[in-house]
Amino acid sequence: MAIYSNSKIETFEQCRLKFKYRYIEKIVPEIAKGIEAHLGDMVHRTLEWLYIQVMKNTIPSVNDLISFYSEKWQEIYSPDMPIVNKTMTTKDYFNRGVEFLVNYYTKYHPFQDNTIATEKRIEINLDETGDKKLIGYIDRLVHNLESNEIEIHDYKTGSSIMAKEKVENSRQLSIYSLAIKEMFGKEKNICMIWHFLAHDMKICLRKNNEELENLKKELIGIINLIEETKDFPPSKSQLCYWCEYMNICPVWNKGIKREKQEELKFNEEEIEKKLEEL
Repeated sequence: MAIYSNSKIETFEQCRLKFKYRYIEKIVPEIAKGIEAHLGDMVHRTLEWLYIQVMKNTIPSVNDLISFYSEKWQEIYSPDMPIVNKTMTTKDYFNRGVEFLVNYYTKYHPFQDNTIATEKRIEINLDETGDKKLIGYIDRLVHNLESNEIEIHDYKTGSSIMAKEKVENSRQLSIYSLAIKEMFGKEKNICMIWHFLAHDMKICLRKNNEELENLKKELIGIINLIEETKDFPPSKSQLCYWCEYMNICPVWNKGIKREKQEELKFNEEEIEKKLEEL
């Protein structure tokens, strides 16, 4: 059985060599997680904690929220985390997270939207045999009682807003919609919501059953291509500057020698969960 995720498929599409390093050879990167990824991880953890408290009928104060964020930031932060944007410092990134959280808290307090789950793990069998499975993690799941819709919420901490066309063509939340419809029934209305925290705004989108079934066929086609691929060349792009394998990539280090780290293996499900959070 082959297990895939949106991030795994996107990695193949962005750079086949990176896909090979991460998913085939399972190389543990020497480059530390970047500060941007750390920011995203800490903001996601903090919002997850917030809604867990809300589901326990406790609403933390904004000071509690920032205290939790600060503690987690320091607990996991490492001074060797690379910063791609040299105009920014570690303190700038930390303060950016504080701003995201304060704005979010102010806008949505007292959080009475009927959240039913955070970091919800989903699975989808793409074919009848179950040979092709997709997994993912939903940041937050809401049952909107007024509209009787299931809402899939996703937090984005990047500085850019996705263009309308990119949002409409985004697979991630559509994949989640497929899974939620399997849980609640195909006729259940699903609303996909992206929260662009750097801009204090959200975008909502809905897909009908036909569009989701077409997505499933598209995913099967891409997975078939992945499994048939024998050659994994690198693809040079702006994304390279955030790549954890940049130091061993032949595009950037021609002739470099490296040893496979056979004794160090990714726990694939754990790494997929982290990647989906970003």
